[in-house]
Amino acid sequence: MKEKQSNITYIPARRRIKTDSEDSNRGKLRVAAYCRVSTEMEEQAGSFTTQVTHYTNYIQKNPDWILVDIYADEGITGTNTKNRKEFNRMIDTCMAGEIDLIITKSISRFARNTLDCLTYIRQLKEKNVAVYFEKENINTLDSSGEILITIMASLAQQESESISKNIKLGLQYRYQAGQVHVNYKKFLGYTIDEEGKLVINPDQAWIIKRIFKEYLEGKGTGVIARGLTENKVPTATGLLKWSGDDINRIISNEKYMGDALLQKTYTVDCLSKRRIPNDGTVPQYYIENNHEGIVSKDIFNLARRKKLDVVIYIQGRRNKNGYIKESTPYLE
Repeated sequence: MKEKQSNITYIPARRRIKTDSEDSNRGKLRVAAYCRVSTEMEEQAGSFTTQVTHYTNYIQKNPDWILVDIYADEGITGTNTKNRKEFNRMIDTCMAGEIDLIITKSISRFARNTLDCLTYIRQLKEKNVAVYFEKENINTLDSSGEILITIMASLAQQESESISKNIKLGLQYRYQAGQVHVNYKKFLGYTIDEEGKLVINPDQAWIIKRIFKEYLEGKGTGVIARGLTENKVPTATGLLKWSGDDINRIISNEKYMGDALLQKTYTVDCLSKRRIPNDGTVPQYYIENNHEGIVSKDIFNLARRKKLDVVIYIQGRRNKNGYIKESTPYLE
């Protein structure tokens, strides 16, 4: 039986007029660089600006490369990529198919977390994007690249964990010596003197006194917060909106009576940087009369006792479903 012959129609490629720029750039690698410095000490050794300038010149001098962009995160830790905006912008550009090669100083500049490092390298490989680490002389598209990357990234992560342990140990020694360090810029009512010790900020102390006074006069935390908001009183961070939680934190903070409880929270691990309340997992240190209090111990303890009474009263008014049976004089 004679086979039926198929009809094949030839469709030629469409000609496209190229610009001079496109023609001159054909075959060239689209290259980007990633820079990061995380501490002042690192800035002194190899400044942020110097790195950016170096890579700009380095890429532009190669006739086979086209500079896409210099992505640079300043003052950001390498243990995770969540807050590294420039790093994430670079990855998005790679995923859009606009970068062929990334150059960076070392694996530790790219990431100190082994999982993040390998995840992004494999993600970039799927897009045929290479990462070149200058210090280790590794190209991730080489056959041996991933093995070396795994080893080097693990070492970088171990180094980061070791540094974290040393920092924790240093903090422990500082706590044992009774040294109190507070982020005074976000601590309403106080500032620090030349020796770094807490001293009362007279421009803000009246706000703390007003909160304790109104609370002991019978006002609830919500009412106090609304009053401060209506009066346009700034919070510790300069916001003009207060919440009941803000008031609760203030009337519960022993520093306002001159004492200091150290290590109220602790960092779970060096990778996530997540801090959680200390439930006794790590030791705490309580220092009496560490600095001058804005309110007396008697006033603070009265407020604390009232707060405890509120909690007990609310718990006593709950029904089996967990809802308060009726309104209480302590709630707004």
